[in-house]
Amino acid sequence: MTEQASLREGFSMSDLALVFDCGATNVRAVVVDVSGEILAAASQPNAPVSQPDGSGLIWDMEEIWGKLCACCREVCSQVPTEDLRAVTVTTFGADGAPVDSKGEQTYPVISWADNARTADLAKRLGEDPGGWPLFERTGYQIITFDTLLRLIWLRENAPQALEEAESFLMTPGLLSLRLCGEKSIDPTIAGTSMAVDMAQRDWAPELLAMAGLTPDFFPRWVEPGEVIGQVLPQAAADTGLPEGIPVVAAGHDTQFAPFGAGATKYEAILSSGTWEIAMLRSPEYRATKEGYERALMIEADALPGFWNPQLLMMGSGVLEWVRANFFPGATGDEGYDTMIAAAREVPPGSDGVTLLPSFVADSGPTRKYNVAGALVGLGLQSDSGHIYRAALEGLCFQMRWALEILRDCVGFEAQAIRVVGGGSRNALWNQLRADVSGLPVTVIAQKEATVLGASRFALVGAGVFSDVAEAQAALKLDETVYQPGDQKNVYERLYATFRELPVKLAGWGQ
Repeated sequence: MTEQASLREGFSMSDLALVFDCGATNVRAVVVDVSGEILAAASQPNAPVSQPDGSGLIWDMEEIWGKLCACCREVCSQVPTEDLRAVTVTTFGADGAPVDSKGEQTYPVISWADNARTADLAKRLGEDPGGWPLFERTGYQIITFDTLLRLIWLRENAPQALEEAESFLMTPGLLSLRLCGEKSIDPTIAGTSMAVDMAQRDWAPELLAMAGLTPDFFPRWVEPGEVIGQVLPQAAADTGLPEGIPVVAAGHDTQFAPFGAGATKYEAILSSGTWEIAMLRSPEYRATKEGYERALMIEADALPGFWNPQLLMMGSGVLEWVRANFFPGATGDEGYDTMIAAAREVPPGSDGVTLLPSFVADSGPTRKYNVAGALVGLGLQSDSGHIYRAALEGLCFQMRWALEILRDCVGFEAQAIRVVGGGSRNALWNQLRADVSGLPVTVIAQKEATVLGASRFALVGAGVFSDVAEAQAALKLDETVYQPGDQKNVYERLYATFRELPVKLAGWGQ
């Protein structure tokens, strides 16, 4: 019997994984055991910064690395580090940087929040050759933050950055490089680039050629759960991690949430954060003209042979806008409690107030109408509680619309919804989701589904489990189910009215 087989058959509850989770608003280090219990976690705020030359918004990777190291040292002081079996990294998608042979960036990481650099390029590509051929090949819509557009921008505006570089690393690769000194890229993060032949799970050379690049400009391909390298002495000193433990590939955060949430094949998955993503795991790559026209996107699943059709929409970013503008002084969890209490006093339909949450017009179900966010139906009786409830209802209507697009374009009829991420903490929002969709909504007690999912792959890479299915089976999930309530019929009528709003607003002010 091999040592790895022995570990799998007799794994211990003391076998731990550490996940670096780099998000757009927070960076975190989280220690997870084999059952999915979070034993220690630390976080620090994260945000893009202005590039010194004024070009736009970037991520300061030195600052991010420093914050992750501080978080890691904090959690390592709370657990027996000799029980850590592996470390892995998840991040937001699309962003990355060219690096030279020493791993030094030759240009900063342009943030997905920087739309100005590539807005004209996105418009140009949408006209010639048009977005449909690109979507058919890559599963991706033309959006200003697509990696391919940033690569073309670099070729046209900072060609020396590409000429001096040995390769291009996405954000997970930049961080894992700091941990183990090995360059790598995985399909879940590469799939957010609009430069991958999604059906083949490999690069599309003719698309990379648009930026004057070839596939060999990118580092070695690693699948999630594969060992990239081992923690280096310097990284161990910086982070408090044990030297030599495996650095295991994960990747784009969204793709790991289903594995940590216990989603079944009958459930749609709603990843709810600043953005919301309604998605599913499909054994078929199905990129249709209707899917393209209705803003569908398809990403690479964390396991080969599956794909993740999805709709990208605004989420709690809308609620933060409401908080900032209508609830002055409402901060932290207590602030949200105040907002929720105010919304509970408002009847379904918010006394005629409706909020269209399409704050980003080039994504989501309303994309084809080219409308941005809207707040309509205000009256003299309208107050902040009406605004917040209207925002929650609008986000739920948007979610239902997305599920209908998945049904029409992918052939998936959801029987239930599983919500993960920060937006799953709001009980009123969860009940409204059930009432609006007419489907049961399940949340798990542990809200960190992405971290739990990534930890499954890390423990597989460390040899603690034989495969991801076995690692998932060890998870202990405490589930809460919200059933559709008495307001279901009311919301059926309100949803029909909501669907008409983008049509009425199209062309307003043009």
